[in-house]
Amino acid sequence: MELVSSYQKQKTVSGSEWLDWKWQIQNRIKNGSELENYIRISSEEKEALLACSEVFSFSATPYYLGLADPEDPNCPIRLQVLPRKEELHTRAWDRKDPLAEESYMPVKGVTHRYPDRALWYLSHVCAVYCRFCTRKRKVSQSSGTPGAEDWKDALRYFREHPEIKEVILSGGDPLNLSDSKLDYLLSELKSIPHINQVRIHSRYPVTLPMRITPELCQVLKKHFPIYLVTHFNHSKELTELVKERIGMLVKEGAVTVLNQAVLLKGVNNSVGTLTELFYGLTKIGIKPYYLHQCDEVFGSSHFRVPIEEGVELMKQIRGSISGLSVPLYVVDLTGGGGKVPLPANYLEETKTSSYVFRNYKGDLYEIGF
Repeated sequence: MELVSSYQKQKTVSGSEWLDWKWQIQNRIKNGSELENYIRISSEEKEALLACSEVFSFSATPYYLGLADPEDPNCPIRLQVLPRKEELHTRAWDRKDPLAEESYMPVKGVTHRYPDRALWYLSHVCAVYCRFCTRKRKVSQSSGTPGAEDWKDALRYFREHPEIKEVILSGGDPLNLSDSKLDYLLSELKSIPHINQVRIHSRYPVTLPMRITPELCQVLKKHFPIYLVTHFNHSKELTELVKERIGMLVKEGAVTVLNQAVLLKGVNNSVGTLTELFYGLTKIGIKPYYLHQCDEVFGSSHFRVPIEEGVELMKQIRGSISGLSVPLYVVDLTGGGGKVPLPANYLEETKTSSYVFRNYKGDLYEIGF
């Protein structure tokens, strides 16, 4: 269980309140004065917080912000949630909708880009508004949230399109919905014969692990199998509470849990940091699934790592750790082209009757064909 945070001591928050996910949501930190209860804010950070608020909301749960180093402005938690002046510097390739989700939206809230699967946008709310968010254009804006009639339209669309084999619940964060609403949506989806699987994409296991409750687990188990893809970017996020709740999700909810991280400059772009993250995930029952190249969403250029650097990082990692702990490095093509893998090239030379490979150590090996 988590140690009592400095915030709890200052605000006399009870342990039961601290572990109540709704209390965490209701008490999110949204401005500079509240932020100063957690960290020492520099004048530059204060200016960025004010300037960037016109573009994208700032919000973080007490739990997640409590993981940040109060003194270090380059703490990986702070970098992910605190605005920086670089967000206001857009580049030529930056887009509001880099994955062209709105262009592939037959009904409100549904993106049908791949032939066999559809993404269903269910909530505009997140526990934490990540500064590199692909949906900065609409996350935190209630006007973009599909309502009850939109849900009916979406379900009708799924029923009328037998080519759809998978529906991905996303947002915002779909786990912001109540257990009863999730139960209803999963029941409806599972009643459609041609839908093979349902996936939930949520960062709440990272930023709001107390959302994983016995009640939620019973709902998910009822609709077995459910696949949940979460979003850990740094081993600092793998707290004792996370380990406890992921165990609950896997054992009591019968959920298969995977992780998609984003390669972020200054946060995790080193072999050591990624190795610690990937092994840490596997240890608690989460399969590293994807490592994403940061999308070309406006205001995120300072996070982007050159693809050549990412390929080299993954080449070193693949040779150093178990294959079970190695995710696939991918880029989601700007403009809606879909995900493509970014594999490392080990083939050094093709001879008349053999191939020459260079392994992760730089050593050459020859095999015949």
